[in-house]
Amino acid sequence: MRAAPPPLASAPTPLSRLLGIALDALREGAEVRGGPLPAGGPRAVAERVRAAVGEALPDTGTGAGEALRTLVRVLAEGAADPAHPLCAAHLHTPPLALAAAADLAASALNPSLDSWDQAPAASALEAEVTTALAAEVFPAADRPDALVTTGGTESNQLALLLARERHGAVRLVAGANAHHSLRRAAWLLGLPEPITVPTPGGVLEPAALTEALTGCPGPVLVAATAGTTDEGLIDPLPALADVCAAHGADLHVDAAYGGPVLFSRTHRHLLAGLDRARTVTVDLHKLGWQPAAAGLLAVRDPADLTALGHTADYLNAGDDTDSGLPDLLGRSLRTTRRPDVLKAAVTLRALGRAGLGDLVDRCVEQAKHLADLVEKAPGLDLRARPVLTTVLLRPTGADDTAVAGLRRTLLTEGRAVLGRATADGRLWLKATLLNPHTTPDDLARLVALVEGSTPR
Repeated sequence: MRAAPPPLASAPTPLSRLLGIALDALREGAEVRGGPLPAGGPRAVAERVRAAVGEALPDTGTGAGEALRTLVRVLAEGAADPAHPLCAAHLHTPPLALAAAADLAASALNPSLDSWDQAPAASALEAEVTTALAAEVFPAADRPDALVTTGGTESNQLALLLARERHGAVRLVAGANAHHSLRRAAWLLGLPEPITVPTPGGVLEPAALTEALTGCPGPVLVAATAGTTDEGLIDPLPALADVCAAHGADLHVDAAYGGPVLFSRTHRHLLAGLDRARTVTVDLHKLGWQPAAAGLLAVRDPADLTALGHTADYLNAGDDTDSGLPDLLGRSLRTTRRPDVLKAAVTLRALGRAGLGDLVDRCVEQAKHLADLVEKAPGLDLRARPVLTTVLLRPTGADDTAVAGLRRTLLTEGRAVLGRATADGRLWLKATLLNPHTTPDDLARLVALVEGSTPR
């Protein structure tokens, strides 16, 4: 007699039991790890994973409880934990508990937003949330809209695609400080070779953009940045918008990092001029504390999105659309698409603009405090006062080889996770602060750790 098949996620009791096992395994793995990163480096981590997995595809399975406990535990033991205050290398956020819980519900229900009959409520919820967020970006526009994406890379590619559909062989003009995904998107879309404008001060300057656009042939899309990956800097958006208007160029702003600063009453002035862009990239899995992925592409003119229209008779037959069933294929280049909007919707409702703004403010304040500590540390140099939540520091007198070696030592020993960035021709350690629970004592520990680990 054949055994019954495994329970589905829609069965609350089995899911609850398995969730308990997974949560226990997460806790146990973190306790074994004991820090922001597993010690030993790549080879040691791989050996521990290999030993735990054994045979990845056995003839006979070990059962749900054992498999979940073993693999979740080894994953947690070997994780770079963004919730640890000394894990501060990247734009890798610790997700909010309520967002993770909402993400579990989305996974259990498993709607797919490629047709209404697979996601009736999810498609309606996405429409409500994207409309609200688009209005945050473009408050004066008549009917702004936004698409849910997997993050900045997809959003930037969509922005270039929409520009190509408006103008044909549009040329990308971007600062050297722009995210790598923009130039890659130009290549993927078969666009002309992008023009890269030097940014020696870390931001795209209006005079340099003017020079690049003067005599530039063909239609142009200028990509500015609100929150650079290396330094967290914001290009002078109002002045760049003026230059674009004078030269008839469209403006796209990659605000994947800085976009959620709009929620902050204290700091939203940093994004003045953002609403003059035609398209804007925003990531809520950065300063929005969502589990990845949670990206957006906001558009000032919804007519731009008509270029994404696409028909597949089994998903959006014409008579179904004419009868009132929403057509969802034009909301993404993807077909199967999970309801990433649910976690964002729960977070927006639970915290509101004020609550999210407070989290942004906390992280900006942490960055300023860390900069204060670095300035006071006799053995460390500070690159500059932070604009958002990124702080660059380096041991005084160390060369680039020593800085790189220090970072790798901290990683291998599992003591701290710091990034690396090149500025003013030198290599810097990068701390990206995205954990609103980080304390001044945590920041003091980080400074002491870097200063104390510097070779003498």
